[in-house]
Amino acid sequence: QVQLVESGGGSVQAGGSLRLSCALFGYTGSTYCMGWFRQAPGKEREGVAAIVLGGRLTYADSVKGRFTLSQDDAKNTLYLQMNSLKPEDSATYYCAGAYYCGAIMRPRDFGHWGQGTQVTVSS
Repeated sequence: QVQLVESGGGSVQAGGSLRLSCALFGYTGSTYCMGWFRQAPGKEREGVAAIVLGGRLTYADSVKGRFTLSQDDAKNTLYLQMNSLKPEDSATYYCAGAYYCGAIMRPRDFGHWGQGTQVTVSS
């Protein structure tokens, strides 16, 4: 059974940085796509950054140039380095994964989800 365990959330001031980690357990396939989504109160869950079909990295326009997605295959861990954080980045961040990779970053294409980690950016 796949488990995704996130860590690294917290509170920072605007302009600060955080790094989120997502450890994958129970993975048994040959391909697996992972990504980060976020959800702020009263808003829909949105994609932040993900590895999609073909191993392509994709980012939301709002985070391009500030966030960097990376993975450590040896540790089965996905990272999201978040720099130049803004108050509008505040949300619960979820790690997601799927054995069947979609071509774009959509929540419904990911069947496995972590418990979420809170990121709060103050102005």
